Amino acid sequence: MAEMLLTLEDVTTVYGRNEMLRNVNVQVEKGKIVCLLGSNGAGKSTLIKAVLGLVKVIRGAICFDGQTITGEKTHKIVRRGISIVPEGKRIFPKMTVAENLRMGAFKENDKRVIDEQEEKVFQLFPRLKERVAQVAGTMSGGEQSMLSIGRGLMSSPNLMIFDEPSLGLAPILVEQNFETIQKINQAGTTVFLVEQNASLTLEIASYGYVLQKGEVIAQGTSDELKESEVIKSAYLKE
Repeated sequence: MAEMLLTLEDVTTVYGRNEMLRNVNVQVEKGKIVCLLGSNGAGKSTLIKAVLGLVKVIRGAICFDGQTITGEKTHKIVRRGISIVPEGKRIFPKMTVAENLRMGAFKENDKRVIDEQEEKVFQLFPRLKERVAQVAGTMSGGEQSMLSIGRGLMSSPNLMIFDEPSLGLAPILVEQNFETIQKINQAGTTVFLVEQNASLTLEIASYGYVLQKGEVIAQGTSDELKESEVIKSAYLKE
């Protein structure tokens, strides 16, 4: 039987008087890449914030690694082994590459462990090792994207949430990012991929959900979603 790492069960959130998510059910299987597709305003960011404890869940429950995390403080949720690579890179522009990476290892006190994790990041992104002393804000968009992912890896997460990794990048860099996400998953990290780019996302995800106006309107394996009329009409137009 499949083991679920992250589960959202009938999750409803509000912003003011408006329900932003309504009775959302999502499961992320351990060891897999699971995706959440949706256009701008669909509620994808709200769902991520709900998982991280940044918005209030008024109904339903969120579980991570067998434990209920609904209503838990964000720093405690992150310490359980969840890492996020936010949209738009969001690095610390005035810090060096090394300083940015160390910010990602905030929950680890053992320098040896931090050094080992940093070396893994450098193996994945040799370019970052070449630029370890460079101020992050002076790097190219592609290099900053590598740094954002590398920082997310520094905490040795069990689950990595990628928020719109294709946003604002040239097509060649988008493809490189998705190849990197696959490598991270193949190395043992479960991935929850939140995206608008359905065609690329469904090539690497094993299962997915489609969010629209705060509700899950479709779900299935990647092959099932590729054949879904919802996906074809909204995301895979020629």
